[in-house]
Amino acid sequence: MANTLADHLRSRSDAELGDLLRLRPDLVVPAPTDIATLAARAQSRVSAARALDDLDEFTLRILDAARLCREPSAGAGSADAAVELDAVLAMATAPGSGATAAQVRAAVDRLLARCLLYGSAGRFRVAGGVDEASSPYPAGLGRPAADLDDRVARRCADPAALRRTLLSAPPSARAVLDRLAAGPPLGTVTTAAAGPAAGTQAREAPATAAPAALGPGDGVSPVRWLVEAGLLAVVTDEPATAGSQAVELPREVGLLLRRDTGPLGTLRPDPPAAGSAERDPKAVDSTGAGQAMELVRLAGALLEALAAEPAPLLRTGGIGVRELRRLARAGGVSESLAGLLIEIGYAAGLLGAAELPATASRTAVDQQILPTGSYDQWINEPVARRWERLAGAWLAMTRRAGLIGRRDDRDRPITALSTDVERAGAPTVRRTVLGVLAALPPGAAPTADEVLTLLAWQAPRRSRGRDELHREVLDEAAQLGVTGLGVLTGYGRSLLAGEGRDGRDIAADDDPLGVRVTEREHRGAASTVERALDDLLPSPVDHVLVQADLTVVVPGPPEPTLAAELELVAELESTGAASVHRVTPASVRRALDAGYQAAELHELFARRSRTPVPQGLTYLIDDSARTHGGLRAGSAGGYLRSDDEALLATVLADRRLAALSLRRLAPTVLVSVVPAGRMLEALRQAGYAPVPEDGTGAALRTGRPRARRAPVRHPVTLRSVDPLAAPKLTAPRISGLVEQLRRGEAAARAVRRAPGPVRAAAGQAVDGLAAVQAHSQALAVLQQAVRDKALVWVGYVDAHGAAASRLVRPVSIGAGYLRAEDERTETLHTFALQRVTAAVVHD
Repeated sequence: MANTLADHLRSRSDAELGDLLRLRPDLVVPAPTDIATLAARAQSRVSAARALDDLDEFTLRILDAARLCREPSAGAGSADAAVELDAVLAMATAPGSGATAAQVRAAVDRLLARCLLYGSAGRFRVAGGVDEASSPYPAGLGRPAADLDDRVARRCADPAALRRTLLSAPPSARAVLDRLAAGPPLGTVTTAAAGPAAGTQAREAPATAAPAALGPGDGVSPVRWLVEAGLLAVVTDEPATAGSQAVELPREVGLLLRRDTGPLGTLRPDPPAAGSAERDPKAVDSTGAGQAMELVRLAGALLEALAAEPAPLLRTGGIGVRELRRLARAGGVSESLAGLLIEIGYAAGLLGAAELPATASRTAVDQQILPTGSYDQWINEPVARRWERLAGAWLAMTRRAGLIGRRDDRDRPITALSTDVERAGAPTVRRTVLGVLAALPPGAAPTADEVLTLLAWQAPRRSRGRDELHREVLDEAAQLGVTGLGVLTGYGRSLLAGEGRDGRDIAADDDPLGVRVTEREHRGAASTVERALDDLLPSPVDHVLVQADLTVVVPGPPEPTLAAELELVAELESTGAASVHRVTPASVRRALDAGYQAAELHELFARRSRTPVPQGLTYLIDDSARTHGGLRAGSAGGYLRSDDEALLATVLADRRLAALSLRRLAPTVLVSVVPAGRMLEALRQAGYAPVPEDGTGAALRTGRPRARRAPVRHPVTLRSVDPLAAPKLTAPRISGLVEQLRRGEAAARAVRRAPGPVRAAAGQAVDGLAAVQAHSQALAVLQQAVRDKALVWVGYVDAHGAAASRLVRPVSIGAGYLRAEDERTETLHTFALQRVTAAVVHD
């Protein structure tokens, strides 16, 4: 068996190395230069923790068994301690554990494939970094009694006496023992309850597991009895609050208390059952599609509210609580859903921040959140495509909308679009939760508690303390229509699998460079998600039913053009499969203001309505058009006012001022479309002496030009890649990495075979060599080798900055370069002399 992980990796085949890189892709960031570097990185605490985070509960318990079964000859915590497979099998398949030998071997194989264990099938070692990244209490068992306390060690040294003491424990004391035996083995008690042994000194490193609270409710005398009986050890290397003391259950006592279930406790080799309730897949898709259509409508209403009245951005970031409440009322949604839709809209590029000059300060700049140009295109797209853009942004955005409305550590409210909502791991959490639903058979409807139980089994380290976040994901998925009736929809599965508009029809392994494009990308056709959802949605309608009470019934989702027309000429009263609108005098005036003529409105209703247009609607349109425009309001860039009518007549007739487009409104008033500042400058250049005045008519001594406005800023598009996710490695990429490792290993072997000065120049420790060979000395050796045509070991720094060495025969030296032949590969190499670090003649 290999003594080190590096030796074990060198003995692996290329396919086995490729499997390791596929299972632990973080090892290739950045790409390791040789196998020794790969082994060191695999045994780092960060990489080991990443690998452990992906393991299920049962595999982690088998790893705990391997840590407990290390041979005591090398020390239980020694990295050189070997583990016998038979010992792990005996511990994991003890009566009452619930695991079989085949299941344990499969778990060991998973650990060996990830190099968390390495060695042969029957004897292996625990990789470095595993102990550091894991709990100091494997399987919830405490440290051996010999490492805790002399009194406890003496008690546990006699198994028969330990058993008798345990049987004589009072019921209250036995309850404390059972509580600690379930793990973790630490508890905290008051100093008085710990008894006179509280001053006993403990050894070993401090633990990190959270201790159980053993307060007065558990009884003071039972804990004192256990400490004095030697069944609990008082430890002083554990953090404790004032007036309290930490106690630890020795491993020997914990094993004795677990005699009915085995040392590891009750194991669950298989995932817990979930999804006992069944739902019809068609009903699931129909329910989800209805919610998806409603989501698109609500998002459009909220974005329209922002277009009508943009929301100011706070100086501290985010949209204020009052603005969010206003938008929620305008969109007809709750504040929590409004916050979610704003975050999704911003992530989808439909919302952005525009900089506007502030009125309170000359230097300050206010920002407003309003729709971007992409919104105009999005609103005219089919419903399925609009939903896909929103759902894809939700799945990929690094924001946790569930935090909006809560308070931070400084008791300030967390607002939408603020930095407090940023969570880099949010995309991974969403995909993990939806992945649990996707793994279930179609129609299986698990409860939220069943989903949390499955997550806790599949990745207990990653799921710990995230129950609230997982429930938020389930609720948001239901609100978006990704799930229906608690089940992942068919189009939701396609979205999760990456079959949306950003997905690719060609597998990455078949197209590693991404040079091929799909036919859909050329044509802009519908994606798999869009087609699946579009088949579930009712077909858009292009007609309405106008009734005598001036209500307009739309028997289905309106097409974009019809929806835009209805929004202008009618008021929305109710939504659903058939929406209801009503024509009012205000809506008719709104259409006339937008540029419609009375005849055009008559033609619109006659063309769109499948029922006869009622006479009341005709009268309403004609009456509104008759009074429309009786008063006219407009704007002017500036005006001229003077009591001297002759002077105004002269200015109006002056051809030099024709560009001002002056127009007389009254005998003493002229107006122009040109701003007042430019008008003043033109008048002065023409020889006049105008004086500016403010809104009250008071003369101003000086006029200031308006400050320059900043351009509207487009929103940053959301990255579709999870920043915390490991890189996805394709088969060609893995093959190239393995080949690079082999080349680097060959170069490292060459360095190990090189003479001392060359190895010292490569950064290796060499006995008796205090300094690297001088550069002038290396050049002298090379010049002599050219004359003698001798073989020379050359140490140099390659183009990547890595130290390397090569056995070559120098051919020539000149122009700052060494040209030498490698007889083994029959190739000619060129070395820059400034990169040469050492040269030694080969013996």
